[in-house]
Amino acid sequence: MITGAKRYDPRVAAALIKEKALQLGFSACGIAQVHPLPDDSEYLQKWLAAGHNGKMGYLANHADLRNDPSVLVPGAKSVIVVLLNYATSFSQQSESLKIARYAHGDDYHFVVKQFLGELLRFIAEEIAPVEGRAFCDSAPVFERRWAHEAGLGWIGLNHCLIHPEFGSFCFIGELVVDLELEYDHPIEGDCGFCGRCVTSCPTQAIQPQEFLKAEKCISYLTVELKDEIPQEYKQKLGGYVAGCDRCQEVCPWNRKASGYTAPLWKVDKSMLLMSDQDWLALEQPEFKRKFSKSSLTRLGYKKLMKNCQIVFEAAGTDGEAHT
Repeated sequence: MITGAKRYDPRVAAALIKEKALQLGFSACGIAQVHPLPDDSEYLQKWLAAGHNGKMGYLANHADLRNDPSVLVPGAKSVIVVLLNYATSFSQQSESLKIARYAHGDDYHFVVKQFLGELLRFIAEEIAPVEGRAFCDSAPVFERRWAHEAGLGWIGLNHCLIHPEFGSFCFIGELVVDLELEYDHPIEGDCGFCGRCVTSCPTQAIQPQEFLKAEKCISYLTVELKDEIPQEYKQKLGGYVAGCDRCQEVCPWNRKASGYTAPLWKVDKSMLLMSDQDWLALEQPEFKRKFSKSSLTRLGYKKLMKNCQIVFEAAGTDGEAHT
């Protein structure tokens, strides 16, 4: 337990926590009351049963824990949710090979959890004794749903959280604590009749009123899938070798968010300056040195270079990636 010795008022405490989160560099902060999420749990079970998790078997592990954060943190009363916007204006110099924006800088898992730790220490020192745990895409937590519950946006047709100011290019982090706080409420919002994300998805992974077919998503194919990318999708990568931003790039809610640079998340400008040939000539020792703190480590050197080769072959461009 991290301890402090002060009495606290839930309303004042919530305001102080949000103020501190913004001071640390997060883009937004909201707070939701812990409660079971049976609808989301049922959706997940049906999604898994339909096989839309592809080869991501880990998503079925501890699926029951997602229903209630108090299982992860005994006595939990509040979920403090933070957003870290990463809609930078920097672009890659490579002409054919694309890396999704989330991997343009340091691994967000560590960045978000590091500063959530700072926020937890602040709560203990300035507000009250606290038990809590920080999460960022690393535990069985319904992150987008808790962000919605905390008033930070709605879940769009592309299944991303959409914040009315920052759009969907946001990392989501949670701090589950055993303190009672003043709570926010879900905001109204939806995608209306837009559907640009649906029509722009080259693999039809997104369909209105249907499950997200993650097994078809380019992000899944280029990162999570350890097997060979099926032939039917090799011509549809659109240049992406790690992740995909197609459904977010066409989203109108992301127009005004473009150009924002999150103060906590450092962009790797040297990576963005790499040309196609720089990527193709990348050796494994250099990959390990250059990307040791990058999300690219998730797919690894061999997968990355194989993806580069697939993109060049699909485009009919001469190029030989190291394998």
